[in-house]
Amino acid sequence: MQNRFGFKDFVTLSVLFLVGILVFLLMLESDRVYEDMQGIKKKMAEIEKQVAAGVDQQDLLQEISDLKTAIANRPININLGGVSGADVSVGSDSQGMASNAPSSDATDVRRDESWARPGVKIAWQEPPVFTSQPGDVPGFSDGGEFTEIFGARMPRITPYLSGDVYSRRILDQVVEPLGSYDPETLATKGVLADAWQFDPDGMWLRVHLDPRASFSDGEPVTSEDVRWTVEDFIKNTRIEAERSRSTLDMIEKVEVIDDHTVEFVFNKAVFTNLSYTLGIAVLPKHFYAPLEESVINQSTGLLMGSGPFRLEVMDIENQWTPGEDVVIVRNERYWGRNKPPLDSMRFKVITEPTAALVGFRNNDGDMLTPSSTQYAKYRKDAEFLEDNAIYKWVNMRSGYSFIGWQCGRRGGPPDGAWTPFHDKRVRRAMTMILDREEMIRTIFAGVGVVSTGPNSPSSPSSNPDISPWPYDPVAAKALLAEAGWEDADNDGILEYQKDDEFFSKGTPFKFEFTITNSGETSERIISYLVAQCSQSGITCVPRVVDWSFYSDMLKRRDFDAMIMAWSASSPESDPKQIWHRNSILDQGDNFIQWDSPEGSDLIDKGRATMDHDERMMVWHDFHSVVHDEQPYTFIRVSPWIRFINRDIGNVQTYPIGLEPGEFFRVAN
Repeated sequence: MQNRFGFKDFVTLSVLFLVGILVFLLMLESDRVYEDMQGIKKKMAEIEKQVAAGVDQQDLLQEISDLKTAIANRPININLGGVSGADVSVGSDSQGMASNAPSSDATDVRRDESWARPGVKIAWQEPPVFTSQPGDVPGFSDGGEFTEIFGARMPRITPYLSGDVYSRRILDQVVEPLGSYDPETLATKGVLADAWQFDPDGMWLRVHLDPRASFSDGEPVTSEDVRWTVEDFIKNTRIEAERSRSTLDMIEKVEVIDDHTVEFVFNKAVFTNLSYTLGIAVLPKHFYAPLEESVINQSTGLLMGSGPFRLEVMDIENQWTPGEDVVIVRNERYWGRNKPPLDSMRFKVITEPTAALVGFRNNDGDMLTPSSTQYAKYRKDAEFLEDNAIYKWVNMRSGYSFIGWQCGRRGGPPDGAWTPFHDKRVRRAMTMILDREEMIRTIFAGVGVVSTGPNSPSSPSSNPDISPWPYDPVAAKALLAEAGWEDADNDGILEYQKDDEFFSKGTPFKFEFTITNSGETSERIISYLVAQCSQSGITCVPRVVDWSFYSDMLKRRDFDAMIMAWSASSPESDPKQIWHRNSILDQGDNFIQWDSPEGSDLIDKGRATMDHDERMMVWHDFHSVVHDEQPYTFIRVSPWIRFINRDIGNVQTYPIGLEPGEFFRVAN
């Protein structure tokens, strides 16, 4: 039989050729689609490798299915020859290549708005992607492990029960929130949420989940998971999630609208209603719900989420325990558009700074937070800088260090004993016997500036009219005498000269100072504080403990004075968590038990003030109260400093901090 190439064949080929040209031009014009295509190519290469290796057929079919879903959910919009992008869509759906569906956003099409409340603006979100594409950086390679050295031992890594900065770095890679802050702009953006509506009056928030989102075990992320995380986990008073309960107290209820739509109803309009609610990390109900509250409270490593990494071993009966390395591995089922280049991340603890530096230099770790003296020593060391880079910058998470004074009863009411620091005159005197400028010069190698209060000096929440209390031992002595502490018998020790509910007459001024073992820095702090107290007739008894002990100590209020640091998790922090009198209750983060009616009233007022400029004025007043009463002696605000091996690529110093998920190990 003779085959003929006729006019119809020519038309068919022409149409196919035209479609090919349109898609090709689109790929050149659309950055978003270009990134998708790159991801698809990479995925296809992985599948080819799996075929060559004889991978299980069911796993391969799942991979192909996921790939088809990813393609189908990314419509291609074009604008050629006068045809707008809202009019033409090229995709893999079975409805054909063209669609005239209406859209609320001219940059996208076929967006389903059936979930939304009528008449309220929808904030559509792009899927989460890398801020800096690792594949665009010279030396890029896929695979390998990144190791960070932690300077303190974490007591646990269970979400919402862990509260230290170290566990947060791990949780950020494993559990995902509804939304987060853009690393560069700090604007709110979606993560698990692909859209939301926020009540103009601030009394409700409706969130739509990305239908593709799934947990690391393959189970989908649903609205019920969100509801359960808030109402049955965070708000369950039998679970030790006090910190989050205090910041999410404005949520009255969580309503499931459908599988991918959830609505938060607030009991009051608070400035954090949007940002803090979107910041809720969603837990898988099917994993946590079967567990008794006691099992959760006693857990050390119950960690599962929807993030780009997962815990290497998640065994309820044999959990990670403090002292072991934490290893998280790439979540090959990750639903997002970008999987991390690294195969795994390892977090190991070396508490002694000199040993930690030796370990770092011996390639036992790729990143280290050095002490200030280590930074001062190596920042101009040419040999060190050949193999390592030093990063120093101020970001949203740059915090402040402080000495916290026990303002209430040690051990808590009603039976706990009072400490001298229940009196604000004593607390202010303690601040004034410390030369904080000298401390920064001699203890912290000149790195940082003296802190004046609970916010970074660069934050608009900080009152610019407040200056640090001066170093003035004479004025401090007068304040102590006014509070009843004088050396009546000339033995060099202050004694209490009153007889009241707090102390008996003649009680010497003696207190215990709790600090973690941080090597040379801890030794210098102890030496300085003991000497300054001694010069003022005060006996300071150091108590050096492991960091893993701190959490329990703070919950039990079992200290006279302690040293610690806070770092922010948002551009504007809600002071209620740390400073409100209600946060004294239920083992909250007001562990110094500072019970200030004026301070708490200002916190309530500021939280309810929706206007930004007006709210800043309230925070300035609150700053003034904290400055006057000195529940903390604020020591210094310091920048972030990191030593990072040059074998790690794509390290970007963002206003939000670092994004280790974008790191890669440079190809040799």
